[in-house]
Amino acid sequence: MSTDSSDLFGALFETPPASRTVAVLVPMPAPKPYSYAVPDGMAVEPGSVVQVPLGPRQVIGVVWDGGDEGVDPKKLRPISHVFDCPPLSREMRDFIDWVASYTLSPPGLVARMALRAPNAFEPEPMVEGLRFVGGEPERMTPARGRVLDIAGDGLSWTRSGLAHAAGVSTSVVDGLVSLGVFETVFLSPPPVVAKPDPDFITSRLEGPQKEAAEEILGEVRKGEFAVSLIDGVTGSGKTEVYFEAIAETLKQGKQVLILLPEIALTASFLERFQDRFGAKPAEWHSDLAPRMREKVWRQAVTGEVRVVAGARSALFLPFEDLGLLIVDEEHDPAYKQEDRVFYNARDMAVVRGRIGDFPVVLVSATPSVESQVNGQSGRYTTIHLPTRFGDAALPDLHLIDMRRHAPERGGFLSPVLVRAIGKTVEKKQQALLFLNRRGYAPLTLCRVCGHRFQCPQCSSWLVEHRFKRQLQCHQCGHNERTPEACPECGTLDHLVACGPGVERIAEEVERHFPDARTIVLSSDIMGGVKRLRLELDAIAKGEADIVIGTQLVAKGHNFPLMTLVGIVDADLGLANGDPRAAERTFQLLSQVTGRAGRTGLKSHGLLQTYQPQHPVMQAIVSGDAGAFYEREIAERERAILPPFGRLASIIVSAETRHDAETHARGMRNAAPQVTGISVLGPAEAPLALVRGRHRFRLLVHGRRNSDMQGFLRAMLSQAPKERGSVHVQLDIDPQSFL
Repeated sequence: MSTDSSDLFGALFETPPASRTVAVLVPMPAPKPYSYAVPDGMAVEPGSVVQVPLGPRQVIGVVWDGGDEGVDPKKLRPISHVFDCPPLSREMRDFIDWVASYTLSPPGLVARMALRAPNAFEPEPMVEGLRFVGGEPERMTPARGRVLDIAGDGLSWTRSGLAHAAGVSTSVVDGLVSLGVFETVFLSPPPVVAKPDPDFITSRLEGPQKEAAEEILGEVRKGEFAVSLIDGVTGSGKTEVYFEAIAETLKQGKQVLILLPEIALTASFLERFQDRFGAKPAEWHSDLAPRMREKVWRQAVTGEVRVVAGARSALFLPFEDLGLLIVDEEHDPAYKQEDRVFYNARDMAVVRGRIGDFPVVLVSATPSVESQVNGQSGRYTTIHLPTRFGDAALPDLHLIDMRRHAPERGGFLSPVLVRAIGKTVEKKQQALLFLNRRGYAPLTLCRVCGHRFQCPQCSSWLVEHRFKRQLQCHQCGHNERTPEACPECGTLDHLVACGPGVERIAEEVERHFPDARTIVLSSDIMGGVKRLRLELDAIAKGEADIVIGTQLVAKGHNFPLMTLVGIVDADLGLANGDPRAAERTFQLLSQVTGRAGRTGLKSHGLLQTYQPQHPVMQAIVSGDAGAFYEREIAERERAILPPFGRLASIIVSAETRHDAETHARGMRNAAPQVTGISVLGPAEAPLALVRGRHRFRLLVHGRRNSDMQGFLRAMLSQAPKERGSVHVQLDIDPQSFL
C-alpha cells in the first residue's frame, strides 16, 4: 500500500494532542518562563528536564512552577522530549529564582548554570563486561590460569579490569572469550570516584582544633541551617577541623560540597582528602574534560557522588541530598563571578544553605569584613584557631623601609632581602618572592620620544612578556611581537621597561644567585594548569630553591621547606580607589607570608614598603589582626559602605563614547527619588575603553535596609531602552571598581 507524500509530510509535523500546559524555563535571557503544551501520555513535573522548540531550534529547558492553565494547549507548541534524569528539586528551583531576583538577572541564564552538561541528562550507557561460565581451555598457560582464578568467584569484570587484576594483556582475556569460557554481560558505568569512608582514619585533632571540631559537629548533627565561620591563622588545622564535619555528614547519608577558589591548582588538597577518607572527592571546574563534567553532573544528581570539591560554578550542581556546604578561603575575590550573571559564590552559598535547611561553614585565615561583622552580630558562629597545628610557629615578620634600604640601581630587591635569600638557600631551605604582577614589566616606553605602548582596543598599557617576546593586554588578550624599534620615531634599541613583573624579578634573582634553582609561578606560563600543578608539586618536594610568584602562591599551598617569604612590593594593592583595597592587601599579604614555616622550621617574612607606618603594614607585622579589622569595620560604618550599606554598579558600554555617555545620563535621569538611596555618576570608568567599547559607570549607594533591587527595577523600567551597540551591565554588591 502506497502512502501519499503530502500525508507523510503532514504526519511528521502534526502537533500531538495535548490536554494541559506547563511553564518551561529556557536558558535564554527571557524575563520569565514560556508556556508549552504537554502531549498526552507524556509525564512531566516541576523540575523535569525537557527539550522544547524555541523558534527554529530545539533547546534544553526545565519545567517550572506555576504553569499558565488559562492558555489553550492546542495553541501552544508541545514539549519535544523528556530526559531520563531526576528532576531539579524544589530547593534547587527556589535557589535559581532567588539568585535571579537578587542579581536582577534573567532566570533562564541562572538556570543555564545548573544545566551545563546536556549530555548527562540521559543515563550513561551500560559497560560491556564478562562473567565466567565454567569450563577450561584445552591449552592452559600460567597467564590464562591467573585470569580464571580471579574470575572464578562469579563476579562480572570489564575486559581491561580483569586483565589488569590478573597482570596479563587484554589479548589473553580475548582468547578465553573466543573459547566460550566467558559470557558477555552489561554493567552499570563505574563511579567517577570511590565512595569516601568517614571512618577511614580516626581523628588526630587535639587542643583548640578538637574543641573547634566539636563545635562544628554540634551544628552538623542538628541538620538545620546555621552558618559557622572558622577563623584560624594559616596552618592552624582549619581543613582537618571541617573534615570532621564532612565525616559526620557522610555518616548521615548526605552529600557535601566544598568550594575552593582555585580547585584546578590544589592537588595537595585532593591528596589530603584522600588520606583522610580513603578516596578523592569528585572535581568540578572549568579545566575538567567535558566527558568527566557530564559524569560528575549525572552522579551528583543521582546521589552516586557523595562529595564534590569545586570552583564557584559547583554551587549550581543539582545535588540529590546536599547536607553540608563548605566555602574554603571565603574571602577570596575568585568567588565573585563577573560575567553574564554577577554573583558572589560565598554569599549565594549561605542562601543555598538557608533554602535547603542545612549548615554552611565558611573558612579563612583572613575572613572578609562582611563575615567578621556577621560573626560579631551573632548571625554567624565564629570559631577561632589562634595557633598553628602541632609545634609550628608563625613566621617572624619585618618591614623593609625602601627609603632607607634602597635596591641597587636597576634592581627591585633591597640588599636586606637579598642577604636573607642567600642565607636561606645556604641552609638548603626555600625562599618565596611574591609580586602580584604578571609578565616582565607593566609598561614599555621609548627613551627618545616618550611613546608608550598601549592596547589599540583598551585604555590600558601593554605588558611586556619577555619569555614569550610579546607585548600583551591583560584586559582583552591583544598581543603583538615586541619590536626592536620605536613605532613612533623609529629609533632602534631605545625601548625601556618600566617597573617590575615576576619575570623581571626572576632575571634579577638569577643575577644574584646564578646557581639557585628558580621557578616562576604565574597564571600565564606556558603549559597551563597541568604545568602549574607539576611546578607546585616540584616545589613541595624541595626541587626548587627560590620561587617567584603572583597571587597563585597564596592559594593554601603547603611547601614544607619554605622558610622565607619576601614581598617585593607590599604597597601595590593600596594604590587605587577601591574601598576594599586595605582589606584585600591585608588578606593577600597575610596569606602569602603564611606559606612560611608550616612544618615547624624557623621562618621569616620580609615586606618591602615605602609606607611602613600604614595601618595595613603595622597590622601584618604586629600580628594584631583584630586591631586592623576593628579599624576597617569602623571606617566602613562611618562611610555606610558594605556591610553597613549597599552598593550596585551599572556599566554602560557602546561602540562610541557619545552613545555610552548619552545612555548613562538617560539612566541617571530615570532614577526615582528615594530616601536613603543615591546615584553617583555617570563618569568614565577607570578602564574607559575595553575591547573597543567605551564605558561609563554609575554607582548606586544605599543604606543596609534599602530596597536596592526595587529601586533598580524602577530605574531600569523608566530608563531608555538599549539600542544599537549600547549594553547595560548590572552588578549587585560589586567587588571590582574598574
